[in-house]
Amino acid sequence: MAEGYRGRFAPSPTGPLHFGSLVTAAGSWLHARRHGGKWLVRIEDIDESRTVPGADFLILKTLAAYGLDWDEEVVWQTQRHSRYARAIETLGDKCFPCACSRKEAGDQYPGTCRNGIAPGRSARAIRLLVPDENSPLTDFILRRADGIYAYQLAVVVDDAAQGITDVVRGADLLDSTARQIFLQRQLGLPTPRYLHLPIMTNAAGEKLSKQTKAPPVDPAGDPSVLLRALQFLGMGPSPAGSCRELLAATLSQLR
Repeated sequence: MAEGYRGRFAPSPTGPLHFGSLVTAAGSWLHARRHGGKWLVRIEDIDESRTVPGADFLILKTLAAYGLDWDEEVVWQTQRHSRYARAIETLGDKCFPCACSRKEAGDQYPGTCRNGIAPGRSARAIRLLVPDENSPLTDFILRRADGIYAYQLAVVVDDAAQGITDVVRGADLLDSTARQIFLQRQLGLPTPRYLHLPIMTNAAGEKLSKQTKAPPVDPAGDPSVLLRALQFLGMGPSPAGSCRELLAATLSQLR
């Protein structure tokens, strides 16, 4: 697997890096290094309405402080809109305009818009057609009503453009993985290997996230915090040493 391995970590700059994201970043970085591959960082700021100014650079600073160095220039999704537009053009009649609101679509989509928009209504979004009635998937959004390209489309286009071969991320994205594989096939793009890590939760059993008010990790790099992240992933390096020494010890165990 080592030859040509290209992994990535793709945080959204909606706030500082929290412990759950550090777990994912460390797992992804270790997997890439274990296989002698490259590790990239991509800032997924496609939804600018949720972006916190300066959070992207704080995340990058925090990753570096924990010894999680990346190998190539960082990419921002907001600089890549033209790529997403071309992908929709490539799909042609595999996608369609939709007038349904999120409430109308709910969990019951596909709706009637796949057969044409009803008179008196206007297109709000663009959806990808999932024609197989036996598929567990339903038609899903590629471009939202507010004009923002959807996460599923941006991730697929960017992974292909960056030559990503391996994606290590949280198990909460399993449903997204199925959609992304389907979209990759529609676009004729390669499918990376996927590995899903266990999710860190809070005392209420909720996934650690900005939405659940997960506290940020120390941006200066705290070896005790990194040690907890590595132990959560089932690894047990010696507790002594800097962040980089902890990562080196963990890699030595993996090899």
